Amino acid sequence: MAYSQEIYDAAEKILRKRRKTAEDDAENRKNEFYKSCPRASEIEHKLASTAVSTAKAVLKGGDMAGQLQKLKEENLGLQHEYSRLLAEHGLGTLEPHYKCEICHDTGYVDGKMCSCMKELLRSESYRRLNALTSLSLSTFESFSLKYYSEEPRKDRPCDRDIMRNTFRYCASYAQKFGLDSPNLIMTGGTGLGKTHLSLAIANEAIKKGFGVVYASMGSLTAKLENEHFGRESGSSAMDSTRECDLLILDDLGTEFRTSFSSSAIYSIVNTRLMLKKPTIISTNLSIKEMIAYYSERFASRIIGSYRRIVFVGRDIRQQKRMQDE
Repeated sequence: MAYSQEIYDAAEKILRKRRKTAEDDAENRKNEFYKSCPRASEIEHKLASTAVSTAKAVLKGGDMAGQLQKLKEENLGLQHEYSRLLAEHGLGTLEPHYKCEICHDTGYVDGKMCSCMKELLRSESYRRLNALTSLSLSTFESFSLKYYSEEPRKDRPCDRDIMRNTFRYCASYAQKFGLDSPNLIMTGGTGLGKTHLSLAIANEAIKKGFGVVYASMGSLTAKLENEHFGRESGSSAMDSTRECDLLILDDLGTEFRTSFSSSAIYSIVNTRLMLKKPTIISTNLSIKEMIAYYSERFASRIIGSYRRIVFVGRDIRQQKRMQDE
């Protein structure tokens, strides 16, 4: 996946901070240890002078092998004493505790990028794509059924019963979420809770450690178009939508429609289907409108590969405004 220099710089800054924190902590532990155990400090200085003692032995000549053996034995004795003093003070090692033991928080091993660096690049890319959305504001706990009518219907259950089932399904989906979870398409009018519940699912998936990208269709297609025509540099939004564990496409049909945007949306949906990665789409469009806005082929992919989640009721945002007046 291609990333901008800005994202590389951000990831490397995080690694530098991790490395400095680990090394500063190790230095503090060493200072505290030497303060309470001066003998350990003496041993470290003696061990550090081994190279000088070895060089002197070589220059003196004579029984060089015997002198070197004696230095080796002294060195081993000092190392054993040092280890014993560490154990007596409840310390296993004074080496830095790096977050990544593979690369010691440098991001690279033998000239190759470490897995921790790759993960940082991915997470930073996702974070920037999600930056305009406050995921923390939408949770299952903050979702209320009180705005949905209990008025009986002749041909179907009341709105609240339908939405209670919708809520339970979404909560269960989030609880069991995995890479093999089904695709969802949330349908219904404006202001009925589609965005709220999709973001609640996103929050739970993030807590489980999955990479989630939320994108409103308007901002996503604008970014894709700017990147495609060279009007914007940076990490590839298209790559992020393909590689994340869960993609949420909010408000399908509200974007400024062009031949490019329609093609890009189909490409994203189709690619994720081929990769078998879960996607959640929310839309106010009916199937007929979806065919008219995009294509019959696109609508067919949605009908055949997505589970439909129905939202009913009256616009909650309007209800809240009326209560505030």
